[in-house]
Amino acid sequence: MPIKIQQDLPVREKLEEENIFVMDEDRALHQDIRPLQILILNLMPLKEATELQILRCLSNSPLQVDVTFMMVTSHIVKNTSVSHINKFYVTFNEIKKKYFDGMIITGAPVEFYRFEEVDYWAELTMIMNWADKHVTSTMYQCWGAQAALYYYYGIPKKLLDHKMFGLFEHKVNNRRIPLVRGFDDVFMAPHSRHTEVNLDDIRKVKEITILSESDEAGFLLGMAKEGRRIFVQGHPEYDRLTLDAEYHRDLDKCLEIQMPKNYYPGDDPNQKPMLTWRSMSTNLYNNWLNFYVYQTTPYDLYGAPSF
Repeated sequence: MPIKIQQDLPVREKLEEENIFVMDEDRALHQDIRPLQILILNLMPLKEATELQILRCLSNSPLQVDVTFMMVTSHIVKNTSVSHINKFYVTFNEIKKKYFDGMIITGAPVEFYRFEEVDYWAELTMIMNWADKHVTSTMYQCWGAQAALYYYYGIPKKLLDHKMFGLFEHKVNNRRIPLVRGFDDVFMAPHSRHTEVNLDDIRKVKEITILSESDEAGFLLGMAKEGRRIFVQGHPEYDRLTLDAEYHRDLDKCLEIQMPKNYYPGDDPNQKPMLTWRSMSTNLYNNWLNFYVYQTTPYDLYGAPSF
């Protein structure tokens, strides 16, 4: 089934080139089904790149998904045109009275700041509080996951000695949990971060179920509130060349950066990276949409009891 997006969203053309089924508003209105309402709070600086990555991941579900992109108003966007933001993004005030089946809160390049030092921290915590009452299930990704673990459970993030950068081997902890259904026993997943939430700190919180971890990269995937909160300390949404772009970006800026691990064939950055995490990513998003959104959300979002 398709993703429903605005007809003139720039990434639509790229999705169609990849043979991903997208649908505009006019066609969606003629289908006699209720699409899942998914809200995406995009905190990444390159908005369009993140839009494409997440829409690509959501496209593999058999469910019709209606996506709304949201921005924070307490931060000035510098790397995406104002016209794009004004046309395709909503603010919290515009949607705060609405209900959504699912929500994704992305990562953000603010790792070196304390959470309270981030200029939109107050707005973000307000949105997280709102999500508890207005969203069936929320997926927090990378810095977004660290922020949620800190806000809800007081788990601090810690600065790493070196950037966790590349593809790392992970294992599944509990195969009976539907969120990891279809995962291989061992699989690769991308990380790109300077901080981490320590596994031992997470284990102390009985409310959180750890679903996947890595001997080298640490915590990857967990959940709480029976799946109403999903935490992903990684980037399963990344496409084949995202780590490559980040690597060369930092090289061009003369920053100290190590080559992403387990990424280039033969550790040769001139070689095309192998895409080895797509099936894991597809399973993760499909399982989230099916078992924690579609199977649990009320058909009438506004007539049902409070979340």
